[in-house]
Amino acid sequence: MEIKEFLDYLESERNYSSRTIEEYGDDLREFETFFTGLDAGLTWENIDSDVIRDWMGSMMDKGNIATSINRRLSAVRSFYRFALSRGLVEADPAHGVKGPKKDKPLPQFVREADMDALLDESMWNLERYADVRARTIILMIYETGVRTAELTALDDAAVDFSACRIKVNGKGGKQRMVPFGDELRCALEAYMRKRDEAVVRQSPALFLSDKGERLTYWQVRSDVKGNLSRVCTLKKLSPHVLRHTFATAMLNNGAGLESVKKLLGHSKLTTTEMYTHTTFEQLKKVYESAHPRA
Repeated sequence: MEIKEFLDYLESERNYSSRTIEEYGDDLREFETFFTGLDAGLTWENIDSDVIRDWMGSMMDKGNIATSINRRLSAVRSFYRFALSRGLVEADPAHGVKGPKKDKPLPQFVREADMDALLDESMWNLERYADVRARTIILMIYETGVRTAELTALDDAAVDFSACRIKVNGKGGKQRMVPFGDELRCALEAYMRKRDEAVVRQSPALFLSDKGERLTYWQVRSDVKGNLSRVCTLKKLSPHVLRHTFATAMLNNGAGLESVKKLLGHSKLTTTEMYTHTTFEQLKKVYESAHPRA
């Protein structure tokens, strides 16, 4: 769909100011860049509300305030109302999506006990390729904190088993080395054996679909969402929640903020600092339940 057609409508029929029209255009192009970056197959016509929520989560990660996020969300809402009225889309994924409150919400994360339960091998049919792949993906995000786009971009060559580390291509073309432990090493080795037995390779990618092609954003999200729902009741069950869970677990277990920043691939420490609020909330709960005068 043409964003220009919408902007012309704002000018000719709604009499919006040139500044507002320019801001709307910038916001829409920014969102388009975001969702096409997640998956080349995503378009204005086929995205759903979860993609819009993921976009808002991404803006929160970058330190954007609620007012700024809500303004950009307003642009997307207006665009979809226009597109729906013109018959350019069949549904409005922005309808019902709520923007953040002025007080920035804390990032959601999965409790450690729930992650332990989900990753227990008894929860999976490890004879099935799909189960082995889903468990390995969840374990990798939980143990390394990689973004979904980073995970789907990984090739076999990015994994160094001797040093237990992966080479990640992050945002802006920045590379970083992320270590992993013995549990993930064993899981990856088992996954690769099962993968090479189960599918005919069509790609050098580490994570392959049943057809042997590189796994997409949608497929990873489906694997994660479907399986997280088995152990927790968070409203948002996405790969990004696992990234939040990684960061929160690291800080709760004594990792320094600078180290977590490097592992996550954040460019600014202020982006990582949001997780300190989460860990402080956890400390408050422990204090209130344990201290006799709390």
